[in-house]
Amino acid sequence: MLNYIWAAMILIGILYGAFTGNIEAVSNAALDSAGEAVDLCLTMAGVTALWVGLMEVAKNAGLIASMTRGISPFVSFLFPKIPKNHPAREYISTNIIANLLGLGWAATPAGLKAMEKLQELNEEECAKNRAVLAQGKYPAAGRQAGAERSWAANWKNRAGFDPKVASNEMCTFLILNISSLQLIPVNMIAYRSQYGSAVPTAIVAPAIAATFVSTAAAVVYCKWMDRKR
Repeated sequence: MLNYIWAAMILIGILYGAFTGNIEAVSNAALDSAGEAVDLCLTMAGVTALWVGLMEVAKNAGLIASMTRGISPFVSFLFPKIPKNHPAREYISTNIIANLLGLGWAATPAGLKAMEKLQELNEEECAKNRAVLAQGKYPAAGRQAGAERSWAANWKNRAGFDPKVASNEMCTFLILNISSLQLIPVNMIAYRSQYGSAVPTAIVAPAIAATFVSTAAAVVYCKWMDRKR
């Protein structure tokens, strides 16, 4: 869908330029933008190489492991159902640390692996719940309501029963990534530097404040929804 939107925007721009007699300006803008894109890619490649290298140094020095242990209580608070020493915890911690440092490209691989492990846990939980249902065992709440059959029908549409439905942990992890608390917004600093900002790092304080508020709101929302489900 997004591809169609971009294609429509480009087509509308070209048609508008043609009808208003500014097609030359459209052509110049396209060429200039292509050149700026190449320059930006080269700049970001250098920044990426620097920070990924620093991440590897920190990992080999044991700094990442220390930070992972440091945020372990926070991970346990957000994901209480994930067993201790489960691989998902390590990937989640690595993802959070990379996001804190503004290394989105380093956070993505860890995030994908974390989601993969969370899906495995989701499938195990769903299989366990389906086995309970097949044995005719229902929660006390279902029996108190006097509607075991209704409970079974409704439960099949809920998370924890259908592996195609995301678990609470998966939703929490996704929301946490969207809010993405950052201490060093590397990407924004690189963009500002590329486009001639006098003080590229001026974005740091506002970025910390904005991402802190968004992350706090995300945590509150996730815990509130956990109580409802």
